[in-house]
Amino acid sequence: MIENQDTEFYKFIVDADNHNTRIDKFVSKWLPDISRSRIQNLITDQYILVNNNVIKSNYKIKEHDVITMIIPKPVDSEILPEDIPLDILYEDDDLLVVNKPKNMVVHPARGHYTNTLVNALMYHCKDNLSGINGELRPGIVHRIDKDTTGVLVVCKNDFSHNHIANQLKEHSINRKYEAIVHGVIKEEEGVVEGNIGRCPNNRLKMATGVENGKHAVTHYKVLERFKNFTYIECVLETGRTHQIRVHMTSIGHPLLGDSLYGPSKCPYKLEGQTLHAKILGFIHPRTEKYMEFEAPTPEYFKHLLEILPR
Repeated sequence: MIENQDTEFYKFIVDADNHNTRIDKFVSKWLPDISRSRIQNLITDQYILVNNNVIKSNYKIKEHDVITMIIPKPVDSEILPEDIPLDILYEDDDLLVVNKPKNMVVHPARGHYTNTLVNALMYHCKDNLSGINGELRPGIVHRIDKDTTGVLVVCKNDFSHNHIANQLKEHSINRKYEAIVHGVIKEEEGVVEGNIGRCPNNRLKMATGVENGKHAVTHYKVLERFKNFTYIECVLETGRTHQIRVHMTSIGHPLLGDSLYGPSKCPYKLEGQTLHAKILGFIHPRTEKYMEFEAPTPEYFKHLLEILPR
């Protein structure tokens, strides 16, 4: 039963009828307006406790357990259009394909409400962006990290958004990346397969082998070997957060410049990981024809390939 309830704080005491129920399912039952994924995120971020203890979303509650839940106040921040230049590779009435530069966040989030790709898209597209992902993510059907460069598709309407999202879900979109990793990879190609989830010891990081992690597969191929580094191509079979960064780290080859997963000190002056989303191919929602786009390798990346010791 609910002992006390208001807009920010909830307290539940588990009765016999709900014994052995998953906590996310239990909370969802009492708070149907909050999505299950939102509840799981609140558990992960430690806003939901059981008997004042941190738990996981698969925890099965017991009779008399005391569940406390705090819903953080939403940040009241208006997302405004900004006249930021876009490198547009393709555009029509349904979508546009952009080449995202380094040091640009894709959509607004805590600490980043301006100078994002969404701010630029709102200026360029006006009101012509899909609304499925809500006010903070208009048009965004997938994303790449702030310091990752490269090709990204943006949807102008819900029809195209649903179509592209289904292709992502079915893993039918062709996504090729290029990266430079620490160490010399001996084999010519390989596959890294390992579930990815939020690291329990560092909320900023993702990790393999995490309970309730999502299935993830990365194919890689060596393009060139250097004295201490390897230039590779990665093909995503799935698209999890930080997937390439996490998978390559898991086999002992973190990305050059990646201070989160690799060495804290970088031998070269870089802004984040050397990772570039080079090719994106998909079926166009309206024409149903396959289209493929390539984002040129950025200058900093090409310069590295020239100066790395062989």
